[in-house]
Amino acid sequence: MIFSPPLASALLIQRYKRFLADIALPDGSVKTIHCPNTGSMKNCAAAGDRVWYSTSENPKRKYAHTWELNETQAGHFIGVNTQRANALVKVAVETGVIDSLQGYGTITSEVKYGQENSRIDLLLTHHQELPSCYVEVKSVTLCEPRGDRNIGYFPDSVSVRGTKHLRELMEVVDQGERGVLVFCVQHSAIEVVRPALHIDPTYSATLALAMAAGVEVMAYRADLSATGIRLVESIPVSLVELE
Repeated sequence: MIFSPPLASALLIQRYKRFLADIALPDGSVKTIHCPNTGSMKNCAAAGDRVWYSTSENPKRKYAHTWELNETQAGHFIGVNTQRANALVKVAVETGVIDSLQGYGTITSEVKYGQENSRIDLLLTHHQELPSCYVEVKSVTLCEPRGDRNIGYFPDSVSVRGTKHLRELMEVVDQGERGVLVFCVQHSAIEVVRPALHIDPTYSATLALAMAAGVEVMAYRADLSATGIRLVESIPVSLVELE
């Protein structure tokens, strides 16, 4: 995923009202941009961080600029635009990065399914040997150090919707199809992903049930820069807190 035209940068003043952020441009002026992230963005939006933003040519938009990446003062890149996660995973499937999801003839996005009125992010069908595969994508940006490792936690705030999706995936598996959860890790420092028991114990417990029921859970880390983003490698998912 290449950013074209290239992203511009500024310094973060503050994020507020969930979908807005004020940034300081190099000339000293202040601009308000759109923040496409519905989560808490915990540890991802410190004043003084470098913001990388795109610009839309749509004249109907109230805010022409969109916050894409955050570059922390420690030098880590974070994918702020969670709407990119589905496309990143789709490309990773199409290019063979996610090897366990290969061999399907068709990939369809945003398909209605389940008993709770959900939409699956990616539906993979027409495999010669395997059943259809329902892929739910979650963007992971919350990074917290534990010992000598940086742990990526999901969710970064209570996620009733995320728990619902786990129930839907369990139902898919019960019906004989594949249910897959892909954590799209959009923080360059994260080494391991685990459920955020300290933030949403219900989600954490449901994830453990889902894995026991046969839902496949995996995490892929993105390589992030001001020029583009791509998923590059698998990293571990752990239900147990690492020492």
